[in-house]
Amino acid sequence: EVQLVESGGGLVQPGGSLRLSCVASGFTFTSYAMAWVRQAPGKGLEWVSNINNGGGSTTYADFAQGRFTISRDNAKNTLYLQMNSLKPEDTAMYYCAKYAGNGWFNYGMDYWGKGTLVTVSS
Repeated sequence: EVQLVESGGGLVQPGGSLRLSCVASGFTFTSYAMAWVRQAPGKGLEWVSNINNGGGSTTYADFAQGRFTISRDNAKNTLYLQMNSLKPEDTAMYYCAKYAGNGWFNYGMDYWGKGTLVTVSS
C-alpha cells in the first residue's frame, strides 16, 4: 500500500522559514518523480514543485521560484520542501504527491498524502 506522510507544517511569521518532510512507503521511492502541491483555504489545488526520481531535475511554480527548494533523500525515502521568506499568501495545506513514472512530462500524479498545514501570520 502506497503511503505518503507529510510533517513539518505549523504557524510561522511572515519572512520565516519551514521545512516540510514527506516519508514514503509501499513503493520503490527511487523509481518515481515526486511533487508538492498546496491548497489554500477556499481555493483549488495548486502545483508547487516537482523533482525527478534521481533528484537531479527540479521545477517550480513562479511563486515558489527563489524561495522554495525541493529535495529528496532516496536512502531515507523522504521528500522535502524548504520554504523561506514565507508570505501570508503561502498559507495552505501542503501535500506531497507521487508521479506514476520517473518524470512528469508523460505521467500524472497518482497518490497524495493527507497534508500538513502551513499558516503564515503575525
